[in-house]
Order: sequence, then structure tokens, then C-alpha cells
Amino acid sequence: MYQPSHFQENRPALLTGLIAAYPLATVLHHGAQGIEANLLPLLWQAVPGTPGKLIGHLAGPNPLAQADGQMVSVLFHGPDAYVSPNWYPSKAEQHKAVPTWNYAVVEARGRLHCYRDPARLTALLTELTTRFEAGQARPWRLEEAPADWLAQLYRVIVGVEIELDSLQGKFKLSQNRPAADIAGTLAGLRASGDRRSAALADWMERSAAATQA
Repeated sequence: MYQPSHFQENRPALLTGLIAAYPLATVLHHGAQGIEANLLPLLWQAVPGTPGKLIGHLAGPNPLAQADGQMVSVLFHGPDAYVSPNWYPSKAEQHKAVPTWNYAVVEARGRLHCYRDPARLTALLTELTTRFEAGQARPWRLEEAPADWLAQLYRVIVGVEIELDSLQGKFKLSQNRPAADIAGTLAGLRASGDRRSAALADWMERSAAATQA
């Protein structure tokens, strides 16, 4: 991933925070037809002395299930939005400004491991449902599903674990602009009135607050 130095983000709390907020990842691997992409919701877990690991599952027929042992690249796409040069106070003075696009992404690289062991799948699905059901009024639990039906399910899904070698972020959040232009960008995003722009503004402020801490 192309990484200008002013957009590099390596602070673990921000990287794992983005993964937690935007867990649907694009997983890239080298398959029979060349580079293949798959979308998977993944959770990050800490592993002492390493960048951690990612866990999830996929359908058995998915070609990614045949990539056990391969190195993969995983992209987590955070907030993004269009940025108008009209939001920059500096434009009124110099007119040296063009439109751009701000965004925050995290790239994880590591080795893929696939498994079908029912006990591990049970632990995995329990972990996933606990995380993703947390916001429900009455969280669904794996134990609510009939045991015989789960046994059938386990025959057609594959658990995945990605042992990470690296975790890096590219947070293009106007860091290369003067402070007044950053403030103008935040105001413009807030005034846009859409959730996408508001989410990006939130991350711009979150990143700036972490820098000042």
C-alpha cells in the first residue's frame, strides 16, 4: 500500500479501533485465477509479542478455504468522504487547492490458517456472536440453535485464523493541510449532513486527539 509519511498511522489503539468499528474486511490472496478478493467480517485479537490475529469464518466452497498456509493481505475500510477545496480558507487567498478524498484504512498481513474442528468452530461462533450481538436488546446466543442443526452447519463452514506479521494504517485526514484548512474541512463535513461525512469528521477529530494526548 502506497504510504506517504504524513498519512502513516501505526498507533495500535487507532488501528484496532478502526477494525472494531469497521469489521467487514477485504481479504486478498493468490488463487487459481490470480489475485482473488473475498469479503469477511473479522475480529482482531491480541497476541503478546505480535501484531495480533484475525478470526472469522467462511463458506466451505469458497476458494479461500483452499489457501490454508498462504500469506494474505486484509483491508479494513474505515470512513471516507469527498473534500471540497471550497472548505479551505487558504483557497480564498491563493486559489491553490483542488478537490480530494479523505479516508482511513488499515492493512493487515499474515498467514491464513483454516480449520473445520467442531469444538473450535463452536468457540469461534460464540466469540463472533458475543461481539456482534452486543448491541441487541436481547442478544442471541449460540446455545439457542438446535445442536443437530449446528452439527450440519459445521460441515459446510470453515473457521479462519490469520496470524499477523504486520498491521499498518493509512489515515488520509488532511494532515498535509494548514490548521485553518483542517478546521474548514471538519466544518464542511459536518455541514454536509450525511452520516458518511460525519463519520469521517469523527475520525479526523479522534486521530487529532490521540496525537495531542
